[in-house]
Amino acid sequence: MKNILINGFKQLPIQKQPIEIVERKGLGHPDTICDSIMNEISVALSKEYLKKVGTILHHNIDKALLAAGEVENKFGGGVIKKPMLLVIGDRATYVAGDVENPVSEIAVSTAKKWFERNRRFVDPTKDVKYQVELKQGSAALVDIFKRKGTVLGANDTSAAVGYAPLTATERAVYETERFLNSEQFKKQFPESGEDVKVMGLRTNNSLDLTVAMAFVDKFIDSEDTYFKRKDEMLEALKEFLSTHFDFERMDVHINTLDKRGRGIDGIYLTVTGTCADGSDCGQVGRGNRVNGLISLNRPQCSEAAAGKNPVSHVGKIYNVLSFKIANEIYTNVPGLQEVYVWLLSQIGRPIDDPKIATVQVIPEDNVTLDSVRKEVEEVLNSELEAEKLNKFCMDLAMGKISVC
Repeated sequence: MKNILINGFKQLPIQKQPIEIVERKGLGHPDTICDSIMNEISVALSKEYLKKVGTILHHNIDKALLAAGEVENKFGGGVIKKPMLLVIGDRATYVAGDVENPVSEIAVSTAKKWFERNRRFVDPTKDVKYQVELKQGSAALVDIFKRKGTVLGANDTSAAVGYAPLTATERAVYETERFLNSEQFKKQFPESGEDVKVMGLRTNNSLDLTVAMAFVDKFIDSEDTYFKRKDEMLEALKEFLSTHFDFERMDVHINTLDKRGRGIDGIYLTVTGTCADGSDCGQVGRGNRVNGLISLNRPQCSEAAAGKNPVSHVGKIYNVLSFKIANEIYTNVPGLQEVYVWLLSQIGRPIDDPKIATVQVIPEDNVTLDSVRKEVEEVLNSELEAEKLNKFCMDLAMGKISVC
């Protein structure tokens, strides 16, 4: 490819910088719920289109709002007074030739199945209402899917950036949420809800983690029980971190808004394990980036990848692919401290031929850019090869690659 640029990056690697801030929104966070369900709907529609017409048709299920419901929290179990509302929006193909696709039905049934699989205390029929606002796509964008070619043209002019490797802070934040939402932790602490948010601050080699975690009120019979169980969770989390990470110092906090003596008003209780049941809304694109993190020291892509179609929407493809390429370069080219990959599309241009593909590397002190340039370019060209890219897109379509 002629449109490749490989250069050095004159920046101190993130791990060596004095301050680093990283966030992760967990499985039950309202924003993550939106991202996860919209992407599941895209996967379900892709499978339906392939089954009925042999190809993936135009769709973008990347607009959604989870409007919070209303609850009355009580020790021993509160009640839902008004269900959450999930609004599912943007575009999909309802009719292809003489074939009709039950788009709305697929969207709602997929959302209900997601709640059944991932939320222990949400009844997807009673606790959530659904509003489908999926319309037919524009003629120009639908036509992209009818054009001939080894790969489709990009349906947007969009830029993405990915990086590798993860820092110790990024791994700690990611693994903390995974631990708190693990089957093992939920078995030990059933009162811990899936709505978990982790904010990490590294100062030099000291890590400070602040965790917000919804409690399920039916397991909490008093204020004393709440604080007792919170202290036990805190100790379990500290033990996990001490055995998996080697920071000079680690401070951990859970639900720092809590205040003893104020009863229900002074603690973080929910009915279903998510704040969306009564206090906070969610939206696609406000949660984790495609690598599962919000890393404030890193360059970020503004696109919401979740729910976009997996074969022509570069807002999804390049977003995920940039991280894959960065990791492949870091893994296969010795002598690099950090790798950043930038991909820019041009609407209508084949997705295997980006407008520009830029790799920025921070070499080790004894490594020159010229000594690694050829290997970096070889990896980049390999990942953008049409056959390999088509397989990557199909993996996205089948839901084999996470986007949140």
